[in-house]
Amino acid sequence: MEKRQIAILGSTGSIGTQALDVIRQHPDKLEVYALTANNQVELLIRQACEFMPEMVVIANESKYGQLKEGLKDLPIKVWAGADAIAQVVEAEPIDMVLTAMVGYSGLQPTIRAIKAGKAIALANKETLVIAGELISRLALEHKTPLLPVDSEHSAIFQCLVGEPDNPVDKILLTASGGPFRNLSLEQLQRVTKKEALKHPNWTMGAKVTIDSSSLMNKGFEMIEAKWLFGVTPEQIQVVIHPQSIIHSMVQFRDMSVKAQLGLPDMRLPIQYALAYPERLKSNFEPLDFNKFNTFTFEEPDTTRFRNLGFAFEAIRQGGNMPCILNAANEIVVAAFLQDKIGFLSMSDVIEETMNAVPFIASPTLDDYIQTNEEARAKATEIWKQ
Repeated sequence: MEKRQIAILGSTGSIGTQALDVIRQHPDKLEVYALTANNQVELLIRQACEFMPEMVVIANESKYGQLKEGLKDLPIKVWAGADAIAQVVEAEPIDMVLTAMVGYSGLQPTIRAIKAGKAIALANKETLVIAGELISRLALEHKTPLLPVDSEHSAIFQCLVGEPDNPVDKILLTASGGPFRNLSLEQLQRVTKKEALKHPNWTMGAKVTIDSSSLMNKGFEMIEAKWLFGVTPEQIQVVIHPQSIIHSMVQFRDMSVKAQLGLPDMRLPIQYALAYPERLKSNFEPLDFNKFNTFTFEEPDTTRFRNLGFAFEAIRQGGNMPCILNAANEIVVAAFLQDKIGFLSMSDVIEETMNAVPFIASPTLDDYIQTNEEARAKATEIWKQ
């Protein structure tokens, strides 16, 4: 493959830093063209000094001066603000945009990158949760590939390679179950932020880790899978697999099941997306079946973990309901991380917000933007009551 120019949106987060590790290992194949971050200006400066991108952007405009000063002796363009991030992805030399921004903030830059014809390495699942129908239509219209970065969707994608004419019967979306899968409702009521941030298998950012503990992350992944792979919610089965070795499976109409396995290391699906269709040699730890010789599977409990059920309900309704779901979730997770709301109360607020914000069956981009604002306001109002 020819060397690819990569723009990383969210380079200081968990996915972004691991992507840079992949690029660090393959300087002959991958090169950083642009880096963006939200707030972590010191780390962004260090990354820019190492990788020497053409441009860097800090979303928090109050930190522009610090970024500019930190890079003043280097030939790097320095910008600030959300609009600048959306503009960066359109730069002509960029081959691929890795969207690793958290939550709703990834929507507009992804749309701009698709319209600019850039391949998308999609690590921001909320983009498809919020506006899956719109994103899918734009990607088809502009012939822009959407390459999944989430380990589960990468696994499904890898299982489907070589099966272009074979219909999928079912997608088996695996989940670790998070740190609380064996707790009672009474115990879940007392869960603390510190406990929720300790994922048993994966190292992720705070927001994704909380979503994983509540199974909202799996609900979002189900919605993302629906749009990425053109299946119905009824064709997606969530399976609790505590070992996190089987990253997901695909069942075909002949009832044959293909699975993708590996240790829980996000660098593997990141590298697969950045280099697709080539598999680059890596120094990742190999899977030793002598150490992992027992795989177990369970059905998720949507009585204790209601968020997963909300996600299925939202995608079945369609329209702007998944957007409402995401907005409410972002508000309650932020409140939980500030110790302002209980673990189970997050689901109460999400449910009430879904029932309160007006439903739009066929939303436009402007509708999604307005829905996001309304749902955030309503969720904030509810949890503060």
